[in-house]
Amino acid sequence: MPETARQIADDLRARIDDGEFGPGARLPGEPALVRDYGVAKMTANGALKLLVTEGVAVSRPGSGTYVREFKPILRDATKRLSRNQWATGKSIWSVDVGERPMTPADLEVFETDAPRWVARTLGLSEDERVIVRSRRYLVDGEPVQMATSYLPAALTRDSQIALPDAGPGGIYKRLAELGSEPVHFSEDLRARMPSPEESTALSILPGTPVIEICRTAYTSDGKAVEVNRMLLDAGAYALRYSFGS
Repeated sequence: MPETARQIADDLRARIDDGEFGPGARLPGEPALVRDYGVAKMTANGALKLLVTEGVAVSRPGSGTYVREFKPILRDATKRLSRNQWATGKSIWSVDVGERPMTPADLEVFETDAPRWVARTLGLSEDERVIVRSRRYLVDGEPVQMATSYLPAALTRDSQIALPDAGPGGIYKRLAELGSEPVHFSEDLRARMPSPEESTALSILPGTPVIEICRTAYTSDGKAVEVNRMLLDAGAYALRYSFGS
């Protein structure tokens, strides 16, 4: 019999996965958990808070705790960055969401001086500029990600990359057309708690962390042509990476 908050939360998650509690269903409250698991009220409360923190459930004050109706997004980094995806005119984001609508919001495209860390990554001098593409992404109407791309302005300012609509295949296909096709990518990941501004922008549930991903795209000769800083709602995503032998 589960005895700790962690064990009870895991048991409830398993029951959710098995379909006992479907999307939007009300989970057992503290009194029911105390009775069913023979634990203290504090332990029962802790189990429900864990599920909320992990994005599995949402708390509605005065009503109870409910299974989150939003289906998590599987972000397959290997598939989404495959040339077979963007070279055929498809968005790399379509790998993540399939037929679910993913809508960009608050799109801003502008030229500016390169931030020091971006200049260092792209190998630019202090006086060189970058094209910035900043946006949020909404899935099923919910904000799930913020992303900001930085690209050398000398390479991209006269291309469709500097326009709001980068065209079929997005910026990677445009880079290929400019003779700077990205063929290698690196991603650095870290989990952290969001700032108040980030929590607001992503409508993040209290206690939910974010996943910060910084991706760099390189050409065949090792030149960095894009840096993309992404911020993901950890409760909305599962991440997958595939490796060859």
